[in-house]
Amino acid sequence: MALITSKEIFTKALTKDYAVGAFNVNNMEIIQGIVDAAKEENAPLILQVSAGARKYARPAYLLKLVEAAIEDSGLDIVLHLDHGEDFDICKKCVDDGFTSIMIDGSKHSFEENIALTKQVVEYAHSKGVVVEAELGKLAGVEDNIKVDARSATFTDPDEAAEFVERTGVDSLAIAIGTSHGAYKFKGEPYLDFERLKKIHELIPDTPLVLHGASTVLPEFVARCNEYGGNIPGAQGVPEDMITEAAKYGICKVNIDTDLRLAMTAEVRKFLMDKPEEFDPRKYLAPARDAIQRMVQHKIKNVLNASNQR
Repeated sequence: MALITSKEIFTKALTKDYAVGAFNVNNMEIIQGIVDAAKEENAPLILQVSAGARKYARPAYLLKLVEAAIEDSGLDIVLHLDHGEDFDICKKCVDDGFTSIMIDGSKHSFEENIALTKQVVEYAHSKGVVVEAELGKLAGVEDNIKVDARSATFTDPDEAAEFVERTGVDSLAIAIGTSHGAYKFKGEPYLDFERLKKIHELIPDTPLVLHGASTVLPEFVARCNEYGGNIPGAQGVPEDMITEAAKYGICKVNIDTDLRLAMTAEVRKFLMDKPEEFDPRKYLAPARDAIQRMVQHKIKNVLNASNQR
């Protein structure tokens, strides 16, 4: 039981038709629910920390919570920085003990993205830490990363091959139609599988990453709305599309919005049903259980990662 890198688990995932769930964490209950699910399913696990999580919970608390989860569960866990904006934050997280780093230079030009990514790769690799980069832009909102649909561009397969060769990056997040947040599609959901297949064909040994891959499960949206929420028209990536993507090099699937919806739906229901209650433990415990159930469903029925640890 230890903090590990994603290198070995991605190597295994590349040889089979499954993907590893990368779940965003913000507090103790979210971590516990995710880790209990992974332990129950005997699945590999990535816990990732965004800029918003670092600001909200503070890095030292999150690090200690993940260490406690490893000790309590006996699992090996990858601790990943999600959407690192610059070299300095990537370096700090490497120095703090993260085992996987994402440098998101997708807002820069192709050459600037390569230069920034290469700088992070050289430092992280010198410390035994793996690096994920991003090429192409996803629409939507991820903490302080905002890209509107008009600015979102899909990943060019030839550029992806050149990018990996020139940077030495360990995994690559690509844009094939997903987006951040709860409102991923206005019409029919669409992922560019032909583009994905071409990228995988050109760089077959490079693990690919799917950001913005929450399904925005209708039952959680409906429950939120039933108990006082206002989330009209939310729509995510259909689960069968995620399962299909794992056949073509997608080894890491990022899930955040589904966690938020599962937790919020349960909290809303509890407080509406029992307005006299004010003990946070009373409503956070069922919220934690809801996260565990949802994550187990993802691992077993969508990612096909059960018993792959």
